[in-house]
Amino acid sequence: MKSVAPRQALLGVMVVVVVVLAWLVVRAAQGPTDPQGRTGSAAATTLGGRVGGATAPATTQGTDPVSRLPWVSESALPREARDTLTLIRAGGPYPYPRSDNKTFDNRERLLPDKTRGYYREFTVVTPRSGDRGPRRLITGGSGEIYWTDDHYASFHRVREGT
Repeated sequence: MKSVAPRQALLGVMVVVVVVLAWLVVRAAQGPTDPQGRTGSAAATTLGGRVGGATAPATTQGTDPVSRLPWVSESALPREARDTLTLIRAGGPYPYPRSDNKTFDNRERLLPDKTRGYYREFTVVTPRSGDRGPRRLITGGSGEIYWTDDHYASFHRVREGT
């Protein structure tokens, strides 16, 4: 007689994945959220950007001495980027499994020069975008995190925990 435990375990995992993905879709539909919890246009204005397009997060003073990129506080990132950071820290699941947690080649040479495979790329859901959109978080092998909201044309170094 066959055991149903493996099927039940698989069904449980599938339910969790569906719930997480549904939560991400709902959060993405709400638009950007600023640290005060405002969504939509007010949040985009607070973050220094515009609704529906690339947003420039408020930066933390100074420049990272290693990458020479401006710092951005984790709390100043759009809600979707903070949600993606949570997924990265949990090891997934990611909204675009074919594209997320894959090698980022740094072809633009805007990040510090490292060997191939050092950087990993993660999609940040862009509200009202019909595709993956331009927003990404890039992680480095030493734990550093970079943010781009313009599909690799520019980067900020993320100051975690701020």
